[in-house]
Amino acid sequence: MINVNDFKTGMTIELDGEIFEVLEFSHVKPGKGAAFVKAKLYNLRTGSNTENSFNSSTKVPKALIEKKPMQFLYMNGNNYVFMNMDNYEQIEINETQINKEKNYLKENQDVFVIFYGDELLGINLPEKVELLITKSEPGVKGNTSSTAMKDAITETGLLVKVPLFVNEGEEIIVSTKDGKYVSRK
Repeated sequence: MINVNDFKTGMTIELDGEIFEVLEFSHVKPGKGAAFVKAKLYNLRTGSNTENSFNSSTKVPKALIEKKPMQFLYMNGNNYVFMNMDNYEQIEINETQINKEKNYLKENQDVFVIFYGDELLGINLPEKVELLITKSEPGVKGNTSSTAMKDAITETGLLVKVPLFVNEGEEIIVSTKDGKYVSRK
């Protein structure tokens, strides 16, 4: 059990039969009444965000999450095949479980697969990934605005807004947090 006053960003807890990751938290001390902790939580099973307020003396069970290093190998129908780098065991994850993350996955990419006991919860990607632009309109000549952006489609099918000077066939670095262009490789 862990006291809510000891919350840290990234900590995982059990609450009402669900598993949550603490995204943000703040200690609130109102003028009247008891202090409490307000927390923004991410449900690791459903992918939804929620906000909860806890009495400052509340204790919640800590969820023991295991992150195993694995490598994405290939797609098998609607499943993504990953290999454990320690024992070479392979697992398949249905694309519905990694709907958002699949836009950043390339073959032979290293990721962390998240488990709660034997239950597979999803994957953790690196903060940034390199992706090849497979389709992009050429920049408009004479458009000198430094903030002008155009659409580009990457090898994984992800649509990214890129500066006009970035062209088809180039590799770019994309943030996996928000899907935004970071830089050229």
